[in-house]
Amino acid sequence: MCTHNHSECCSSSNDNKKNGEDHNYEQDTGIEENTNILKLFLPAIISFILLIAAIILDYFDVSFFHLKWIKLVWYLIAYFPVGYPVFKEMCEEFKNKDFFNEFSLMFLASVGAFYIGEYPEAVAVMLFYSIGENFQDLAVSRAKKNINSLLDQRPDVATVLENDNSLKVFKAKEIQVGSVLQLKPGEKVALDGELISSSASFNTSALTGESAPQTKEKGDIVLAGMINLNTISQIKVTTPYSDSKLSKILNLIQNSNSQKAKTELFIRKFAKIYTPAVFFIALLVFIVPYFVLQNYNYQTWLYRSLIFLVISCPCALVISIPLGYFGGVGLASRNGILIKGSYFLDILVKIRQVVFDKTGTLTQGNFIVQNIHVANGFEKDKILDWVNITESGSTHPIANAIREQIQMKPDVSKISYLEDIPGKGIKAEIEGNEILVGNFKLLDLYHISYDENIKQIVNTLVLISVNNKFAGYIEIADQLKPDVKKDIGQLHALGIGTTVLSGDKNTIVQEVAKEVGIDQAFGDLLPEDKVIKMKEIKKQTEGMVAFVGDGFNDAPVIALSDVGIAMGGLGSDATIEVADIIIQDDKTAKVPLAIRIGKATKKIVWQNIILAFGVKLLVMILGLFGDANLLEAVFADVGVALLAILNAVRLQNMKIRLF
Repeated sequence: MCTHNHSECCSSSNDNKKNGEDHNYEQDTGIEENTNILKLFLPAIISFILLIAAIILDYFDVSFFHLKWIKLVWYLIAYFPVGYPVFKEMCEEFKNKDFFNEFSLMFLASVGAFYIGEYPEAVAVMLFYSIGENFQDLAVSRAKKNINSLLDQRPDVATVLENDNSLKVFKAKEIQVGSVLQLKPGEKVALDGELISSSASFNTSALTGESAPQTKEKGDIVLAGMINLNTISQIKVTTPYSDSKLSKILNLIQNSNSQKAKTELFIRKFAKIYTPAVFFIALLVFIVPYFVLQNYNYQTWLYRSLIFLVISCPCALVISIPLGYFGGVGLASRNGILIKGSYFLDILVKIRQVVFDKTGTLTQGNFIVQNIHVANGFEKDKILDWVNITESGSTHPIANAIREQIQMKPDVSKISYLEDIPGKGIKAEIEGNEILVGNFKLLDLYHISYDENIKQIVNTLVLISVNNKFAGYIEIADQLKPDVKKDIGQLHALGIGTTVLSGDKNTIVQEVAKEVGIDQAFGDLLPEDKVIKMKEIKKQTEGMVAFVGDGFNDAPVIALSDVGIAMGGLGSDATIEVADIIIQDDKTAKVPLAIRIGKATKKIVWQNIILAFGVKLLVMILGLFGDANLLEAVFADVGVALLAILNAVRLQNMKIRLF
């Protein structure tokens, strides 16, 4: 339990006090934000006032302003508030041996304008650049803040039930494991825990993207970010705040830029070449006409070269493109799809084949025993007892189904030997008897004879052998997930082929593939067989191949695929570690949805690339022929960057619909 000393918040007066504090906090936050914005724009405001004053003095032909040195000093003072920060940044970049950057280019352009006597334009260029950069920073900051606020569903405080049954409010970060949280209807869960109330319903949309309520029973795990719906509930905290499932998800998304898309990496590399290249073109624009034109005017061509300097800044690209990918990752997360980086958003667009595991991916993984057949000469209760003991250490869904059917507590003390045989089953020695429990491959391995006709049974069979004699089988069936057929149809509509690879009986796998419309299916595969099949599929496919499985058990195939998609990340930390993309709610519909989000992100990114290059090229051509000025060049740089950022931000609120 929490041991911190806080005032109780269970009375209505304390609730009102808390509400008042929250309101004051919001007001204080708003005032602080406004103050920060004012500080950010204050140099530009000072520069703007001085610039306007100079233009007015010039316009009304004020006598003292005729003196050239007074005019120059005035414009230099107006220039200083916005020029000095850029000069400072330029020097910092020079220390890092980065000579061709936006700061050096803007500084050179404005100094050049001063040199040719274009004082108002020199100040205006730096002023509007500064304003544009400030708006740009605000746009990026707010965009990332908006995405993070949409994703971060963790409340900052939670109500703890103390030992004396009093209720106290604590900061969520301070609550210790073992504390009991009390949730009112409509409250969010702050930390992962175990439900100790008899039952409760929760909205899990923060984790799965689905608002349909889930009913939890006593002892079930409840995760941070879920919303308690209709009754007062109590949860025993099992995980610290920083280690909650939602915290891990947020860290995953916020660090997703570690896996950058090729487009993003290319733009970063390209910017390092593009900027100095345009700088030297600007130099040529100034020098070459001297040798070509008879009436060469150095001021005219210097001015035109300055336009090239301004336009060479790749701001729109290096800012808006990463922001676009970040928005795509955020959009996917809001739909219950975790993507580990922009690289995988690009891969999703190129997928031409999706390979599925069967159990727990296409099917619910909720096996039910349909029939128990015991061979002549064996006692049914004894056989089931031995099977129950053999399967006691297994977490496989089939083992769970058998235990649920038998409903007897296994006496593991009877086991003298136990061996797990991967892809085949389990060998055990119980009360002096050699027991085999597994599939046909296990019995074939030990040369156990059985009736070949049982291979015609469609359902999954767990075969049993006692002392090298066939003792019977347990028939088990799984159910398809709802709407799987429609979801496979969505992939086909996107021009993507589908395959099933499964260790289950081939007859079952073929039946499932036929029912849901999957193109090809392979059953009776060991883990190493899946790897071989995946290699064959990759060779035959022109494009990328994705594998969709239930996570950790399919790690070898996930590693081999171009992008590994794990089902059921909501309940397993292992899947977050292994897979590239995690579907939180197990729904196959999220696979085509993820591909569509990848396509939407790519579309936004290319729109920004075309917009930035198109406008810059246009202004370059106009500047070369003297039809553009420095202010238009600033717009082509900073203005286009702002437009590109706003375009990237659209992804936050985009609704991706399937057919």
